[in-house]
Amino acid sequence: MSGLQLIFALIVISAASTFLRFLYVLPAFNPTRPRRRIKGQSTRLLVVLGSGGHTAEMLSLLHDLDPALYTHRSYVLSSGDDFSALKAVEFESTIEAKNENVKQDFTTASSTYDISVIPRARRIHQSLFTAPVSSLRCLFACFAILRAPGTQKLSHSDTDQQHISQRSYPDLIVANGPATAVLVIIASLILRFFNIRGTEGKMRTIYIESWARVSTLSLSGKILMAGGMVNRMLVQWENLAQRGQGEFRGALVR
Repeated sequence: MSGLQLIFALIVISAASTFLRFLYVLPAFNPTRPRRRIKGQSTRLLVVLGSGGHTAEMLSLLHDLDPALYTHRSYVLSSGDDFSALKAVEFESTIEAKNENVKQDFTTASSTYDISVIPRARRIHQSLFTAPVSSLRCLFACFAILRAPGTQKLSHSDTDQQHISQRSYPDLIVANGPATAVLVIIASLILRFFNIRGTEGKMRTIYIESWARVSTLSLSGKILMAGGMVNRMLVQWENLAQRGQGEFRGALVR
């Protein structure tokens, strides 16, 4: 075998291996069952918030969230989205109020949360020529918030803060529409593609299409569905599920 043939063979083998690895990390091509979790076990939930309606819908979806199952919540939002940051704090206050009289044998779940702010993927009216640059900045920021909770908002005690800082990749990522969600999920797949230490069995994803999407998926939903990037795609209108565009579990927004 000549040197040129050897190089060509190595390129083909590398390309095939990369493609197979890519398929392996895509949930649609390699569905796996989530790990069984024990109530009270340390579990990190990452919630992607969008501006306005997306945030209102997401927090409505999480209305019955059990802090004993999801002991730490990470909220991710875009820069300048003060509304979502405020609503996340208010939501955590309601969780604390609901559970203030509940005795638990682990760190108080209602006080363990953080809020991370990442650059916007694309600003309103931003040129399409500069959008790839800002999207890359957003993507790189996503790697950091996936690796460990942020520090803008943390639990109230130093002990809890130390406990949170030791946590790693989220067990579950939940999103419902904003473009930022696509980049967060892509970042999680890249980390899993390179088999970064600590990612095994982590970062399962659930995408919940907005209640307002009656006849078609949003652009974010179409990208994630076409790429097979999420473990579960939930829609809130039965006709979408009937066309194979997700799972219908009824209207999830209160």
